[in-house]
Amino acid sequence: MALDGWKERLFRRYLYWLCRPARLRRRLTALIGEGGPVHTSVPLPDGGRLRVAALQVKVKLSKDPLDYASEVHRMVREAASAGAQLAVFPEYNNIQLLGMLPGVEEMSRAISDGGSSEERREERGNRREGSSRPAVTVADVIRYVGPVMSQFLSVLYSTLAAAYRVHVMAGSFLLPDGEGVVNRAYLYGPDGRLIGTQDKVHLMPVEMDWGLSAGTEFHLFETGVGRVAAPVCMDATFYETFRILELMGAEVVMIPIANPEPYNYWLALRGIWPRVQECPVYGIKSALVGSALGFAFTGRAGVFAPVELTPDGSGVLAEVASAEEEGVAVAEIDLHALREFRLNHPWRDSNPELYVRYFPSVYQA
Repeated sequence: MALDGWKERLFRRYLYWLCRPARLRRRLTALIGEGGPVHTSVPLPDGGRLRVAALQVKVKLSKDPLDYASEVHRMVREAASAGAQLAVFPEYNNIQLLGMLPGVEEMSRAISDGGSSEERREERGNRREGSSRPAVTVADVIRYVGPVMSQFLSVLYSTLAAAYRVHVMAGSFLLPDGEGVVNRAYLYGPDGRLIGTQDKVHLMPVEMDWGLSAGTEFHLFETGVGRVAAPVCMDATFYETFRILELMGAEVVMIPIANPEPYNYWLALRGIWPRVQECPVYGIKSALVGSALGFAFTGRAGVFAPVELTPDGSGVLAEVASAEEEGVAVAEIDLHALREFRLNHPWRDSNPELYVRYFPSVYQA
């Protein structure tokens, strides 16, 4: 059932009023002014040494979007105060705003697993038979509230990036795109400009059930903090993602995650750590933690590097200690050292002729 009745339209007008840019800007101006100035260091023109922050955000549903804005401001300010020139937020970083919707917690079962297979089949049958039973999907909810959230999020992250003169990867948001719904990461520059976006390419099965649309390509962004990329969560499970990005010239790969499972060290190794060792880049993993909408998210945000570029040989430069509580992992990365390491790497494999000849047919099969 599309959310297009007169009550839904009237309530969405209220949401637009609640999220209006003028209201948000007033709150941000007050927050930024209360804390006083924060002097972040300016990145070197040729890259060099940089400080980066991986943010671990504890999810809280917000009835008032200004509460969410205050939390985001606090974390950006904390990262900037630690000298970070790049702050990275997690996946699903806008589900907190679903708290604006009355009864959203009652929808948690549908949000978390889409209901049972039998229930989904029944709902599809009801729609075919013209039943009056509502069949609202996650995609329907995002299409309904997404335009409101999109405007609010753009103003929020753009304003904070410019105010604290940091690059902000705002995490990924569930938002409508035409007829579809995507899981899209956003990167803002220290001037507040939107540098670019990245859609999640490898969807989880539950995201397919929700009706999300997958991205089809990876993007590289030239920034003041190096050549960066922002594939999303499940994208890091596959070797090819980082290999493609490395061949494109990526130096820093940011991975926002939201893992709806108990934390397990060995399961976590399916993600960013081995990818960074296979394809020499710096990796920044941000994590959403806590419980909301029927999910219990866990993760340990951190900054990762090839083992040869970490003092203790662990491949970990900084990591949040808890898998369930909020935190910030800040570390210094050295792009000059990475470039030199790549040039002198003892076992780098490069055979582009083989790739062109065989890989397309292999992957298509």
